[in-house]
Amino acid sequence: MKRILTVTGLYALLGIGVVLTLSPLAWMVSASFMPTGEATAVPPRLLPSRFTLDHYRDLVTRMNLVRHALSSTLLASATTAISLLLNSMAGYAFAKLRFPGRERLFGALLAALVIPAQVSMLPLFLMLKQLGLVNTYWGVIIPGMASVFGIFLVRQFALSIPESLLDAARIDGAGEFRIYWSLVLPFCRPVLVTLAVFTFLGTWNDFLWPLIVLADDDLYTLPVALANLLGEHVQDTELMMAGSVLTMLPVLGLFVALQRYYIAGIMGGALKE
Repeated sequence: MKRILTVTGLYALLGIGVVLTLSPLAWMVSASFMPTGEATAVPPRLLPSRFTLDHYRDLVTRMNLVRHALSSTLLASATTAISLLLNSMAGYAFAKLRFPGRERLFGALLAALVIPAQVSMLPLFLMLKQLGLVNTYWGVIIPGMASVFGIFLVRQFALSIPESLLDAARIDGAGEFRIYWSLVLPFCRPVLVTLAVFTFLGTWNDFLWPLIVLADDDLYTLPVALANLLGEHVQDTELMMAGSVLTMLPVLGLFVALQRYYIAGIMGGALKE
């Protein structure tokens, strides 16, 4: 009986957590279909009095939504592809290759995790300015091409690759790049999918860095463009909610599609040592 009560209480707490987490998202979707002004009514409404798609039409016609969505897709896809290549190479090197100072260098990288990203933004911006990359897509992509977290995640997973498998490949005459490309990458597929989801979501949702680097309205990503729209339509809460829904849908679909691999990569990276 005590066990049943414990399990019931646990599931009740989890259910409350789910409701608290999903309630703001559900209201955001509902408000996006409300007529103008209804989302700020007192008392607040949970459901629209009548469904309307006017706000979604306004987003497409007023702010050139397609252009900004393509910009976000291009940046997120390019950053994800490059980071997978660089992080997987570095993670494999730290896990399996022997070179002087390997452990100390890896320890220094881990120490960098405690430094807030905002601290490095000013020197990074000045470096990109000297290179002439401010107000370009490369200025957004380059800082995300490699990350300490990505290297750590791949390294932890790559530690489980049997040394005998790598030695057998070397005896057969395979070079290090061939081993990396033909053996390591397929073996690390779960953690690479996890890293891809992390990187794509982070780049797609990033607001501060694109806002700093990009000055041309035509280059703005979707979050930055929506923030500018907020300045133009301060009272149009429903329009903001419609924009937030459109921003959320692609990454939500990506996460749902790759959820199985994502969880496998997280669990594998946590347990390998």
